[in-house]
Amino acid sequence: MDSSQGSTLSTNVTGLVDSSSVHRDVCHLGSMPVYVKELIAGGVAGALAKTAVAPLERVKILWQTRTEGFHSLGVRQSVNKLLKHEGFLGLYKGNGASIIRIIPYAALHFMTYEQYKCWILDNCPSLGSGPFIDLLAGSAAGGTSALCTYPLDLARTKLAYEVVDVRGSFKDGMKSFHPRPAYNGLKDVLTSVYKEGGVRALYRGVGPTLTGILPYAGLKFYMYEELKTHVPEEHQKSIVMRLACGALAGLFGQTLTYPLDVVKRQMQVGNPQSSSIGNTSFRNTFDGLTTIVRNQGWRQLFAGISINYIRIVPSAAISFTTYDMMKAWLCIPPRQKSQSVSAA
Repeated sequence: MDSSQGSTLSTNVTGLVDSSSVHRDVCHLGSMPVYVKELIAGGVAGALAKTAVAPLERVKILWQTRTEGFHSLGVRQSVNKLLKHEGFLGLYKGNGASIIRIIPYAALHFMTYEQYKCWILDNCPSLGSGPFIDLLAGSAAGGTSALCTYPLDLARTKLAYEVVDVRGSFKDGMKSFHPRPAYNGLKDVLTSVYKEGGVRALYRGVGPTLTGILPYAGLKFYMYEELKTHVPEEHQKSIVMRLACGALAGLFGQTLTYPLDVVKRQMQVGNPQSSSIGNTSFRNTFDGLTTIVRNQGWRQLFAGISINYIRIVPSAAISFTTYDMMKAWLCIPPRQKSQSVSAA
């Protein structure tokens, strides 16, 4: 089959699928508000992306928080050690809390991004309608979703940080391993943290989170939309193209803001009095950065970035691609008014 025939067949199949999808949407989803569809699309995208990379996320947190017995290991060694002490399910420890968080987080993130972008386009026409709008809307959406779901992020970190030897093997003699977990699930974490320090304790580490999420979320959406504008029109609906643009966008944004994520993780696992790891005390984000450099070395600011590169590529790619595909399936109209190829 030559290339023209292949292209024609692909177009026909796509048209058939799109026609079927539209029919189902008219039957079941036609009366659903657009913002509800955006919440659904964002939630599904976030849940799939987070679950796909959960084992890598667990290892990254152990490295960032300098958990004894892990911070000097490689990815494969860390995974093997978790399998040895906690079994296969140990690779997904904290993922339940992560999913409970990521569904509302991603849903709010994508939905508010669309809402903010629409508001900017309607009220600030002088700014134009290019990817710069995605930068502003993405930053505002990132801050909104992070604030709304932050306690769940803190709980996820605390659950993933603790390594419990459920198989009764302490041959390595690592003091950080406990015979019983300190927390019995998400509810226990939130209740315990609240009793220790109230609402303020539930938001420990939110400073570096907001400092990092505003540029990261903005840059991620900006890069994704900007990259898509350089893709030939005939390839703009390609899944491979969306995967590539999403991966590059996530990689770029994460690199610039990664040290702030390290500060956040160390603040999250510290106690209410000292917010400490290794006898350090972080009064704020800047103090956290300088204290880590002074006491743990500048390399600690990038602890786990290698695994983060491995993680962020499939995570961002799956997230953006799933969101675009869900928007097409749910028949969500594009908010962009001009040249941006937001979504099919």
